[in-house]
Amino acid sequence: MSEPFSVRIKVRHYELDTLGHLNHAVYHSYAEVARLELMEKAGALDGGLREVNLAAVLLESHISFRRELRAGDSVDVTCEGKFAQGKTFHLDSNILKPDGTLAAEITCRLGLMDLERRKLVDDPRGRLERAGVRVELLEPAGG
Repeated sequence: MSEPFSVRIKVRHYELDTLGHLNHAVYHSYAEVARLELMEKAGALDGGLREVNLAAVLLESHISFRRELRAGDSVDVTCEGKFAQGKTFHLDSNILKPDGTLAAEITCRLGLMDLERRKLVDDPRGRLERAGVRVELLEPAGG
């Protein structure tokens, strides 16, 4: 089993709330950074999807906060895909302190939208593969 994709981010002072810990909305931004970097690495942001008039769209995001983060902390933000039947798939993230302590779990449900019809398409995994996206990077465990 492969390790999920991960990117390191440093918590900045301006991202804090009045309690002195990372603002709740910023956790979602960190997951977005990891999702976009993984999608870019897999080839989903250039060429292939645009050529077939598709784009990934975020449909749902849920977060569970586990530990506070403060200014100066560094975190590793993972991103790992899970495909199943139907029109949607997941790109989920964990936000971890360098010692492995889980700070937050974020689940995100996405779909592939036909940009002309403005509708989700079936078989997002297959559509991504046919567009030249390296799906094995999105879903390293193979489902």
